[in-house]
Amino acid sequence: MAAESEKPLDTKTRDALTEGLIDLLKPSVEEIDDRVRTVRESQVELRQHIDSLADDLKRIAEQQAVPVDLEPYVKKLNSSRRRVMLVNNILQNVQERLNKLNNHVVKETAKRKATLDPT
Repeated sequence: MAAESEKPLDTKTRDALTEGLIDLLKPSVEEIDDRVRTVRESQVELRQHIDSLADDLKRIAEQQAVPVDLEPYVKKLNSSRRRVMLVNNILQNVQERLNKLNNHVVKETAKRKATLDPT
């Protein structure tokens, strides 16, 4: 019965709530987006260092008779590289979603401001 007697929110109240939610969420979305971007950049740098180290280990193994078999370490580095690339792909997807959400927030904010201020 309570649901039947509830009145829909008037336009001003709904717009105020929408604007408040957008204002509340936008800084968090932007901060998360910045942090994801930073992590992605460090992941790329880490992948480059892993590649360089793996190449160095292969060259050392080929040029010298090393008393330690380096192949297992090269395999571990390659495995780590694959994991870094997987995390990087996940972060890229998250960043794309955050960008879409941020764009939606910006559009919704503009739309609400245009509705509130028709001039």
